[in-house]
Amino acid sequence: MPRFLSCAAALALSAGLAGQLAAEQPKPQPQPALTVTTATPVRGPLTDHLNANGNIAAWQEASVGAEIGGLRIAQVLVNVGDQVRAGQVLARFATDLVQSDVAQARAALQQAQAAVAEARANAARAQALAGSGAMSQQQIQQYATAELSAGASLAAAQAQLAAQRLRLKHTEVRAPDDGVISARGATVGAVVNVGAELFRLVRRNRLEWRAEVNSADLARLAIGTRAVVTAPGGAQAEGRVRMLAPTVDLASRNALIYVDLPSGGALRAGMYASGQFLLGQRQALTVPLSAVVVRDGFPSVFELGEGAHVLLRRVRTGQKNGERIEVVEGLAPDARIVVRGGTFLNDGDLVRVVEKSEQKQAPATANKAQAATKTESP
Repeated sequence: MPRFLSCAAALALSAGLAGQLAAEQPKPQPQPALTVTTATPVRGPLTDHLNANGNIAAWQEASVGAEIGGLRIAQVLVNVGDQVRAGQVLARFATDLVQSDVAQARAALQQAQAAVAEARANAARAQALAGSGAMSQQQIQQYATAELSAGASLAAAQAQLAAQRLRLKHTEVRAPDDGVISARGATVGAVVNVGAELFRLVRRNRLEWRAEVNSADLARLAIGTRAVVTAPGGAQAEGRVRMLAPTVDLASRNALIYVDLPSGGALRAGMYASGQFLLGQRQALTVPLSAVVVRDGFPSVFELGEGAHVLLRRVRTGQKNGERIEVVEGLAPDARIVVRGGTFLNDGDLVRVVEKSEQKQAPATANKAQAATKTESP
């Protein structure tokens, strides 16, 4: 019996010692979910802009056609891409038939001139005999009428000669304005009809960007507003709004904005380009673009709270400006937010902030450097 009591006492003593040791051991500390860097929002000037897309087209494209028909094209003097001046000869028709018509019209004019001279002389003689009784008044009137008829025939012959000379002039196809040839339909040897298009000309090399803008944004734009247009290859050009469309498309509810572009450069008619209308500057609160994450379909940021725990804040964002984005609401100006790594965090997670560690290590590093300097000094 005494032996049994001694074993029980020993077991009780061992259990007490084990419980005391377990109570004295420190509880495990929670580990940070991620090492992050933080920053505060910055309030400063932000360029207000409106994004849009649209086609680049010629300001005006002139159609150069044949003003005479039934003639063979003898020469084509320009090609697509050539710069031309107003009045420059672009093509020539064969002039054999027109030269023949001009010669016939000239001969007919000479005949009419001779007939006028004869009729004028006859009328003068008849008028001289009017008081002698040698000719009746009816005959005198006939000679006067013949003179008028000969004069009309002369005018018709002159008009016919002018028309044939005009046809001869039109055998040379000339540029109506300065510009660049954008299309060519003329082929040497082809016989074309009147009005057939031979060339297309981009007048004065002027291009324009026809941007599509929602009708709700029309009030933000005005004539003269600056715009930066970006071509598919990355080339950019700056222009200004020339005209706002007076109507809105019934299907898309979009309106066209016509932006004049500088000549030359990498922009070409027919390109589909994006751009921005620069509407001025305003003060805005911005954060790094990497700080914004999407949770449940809404933009959000992680704010650093007490005890290095992060809090998920839903925000409403605005415009992007390079590597920063505007925060319209949902964030205090003095809040500390996680700059990177928010994609891997959840609301309430414990994080390790890099800036705090660096601030703690900096004085220690400086003290070590000072101690090494004192040791090396004599």
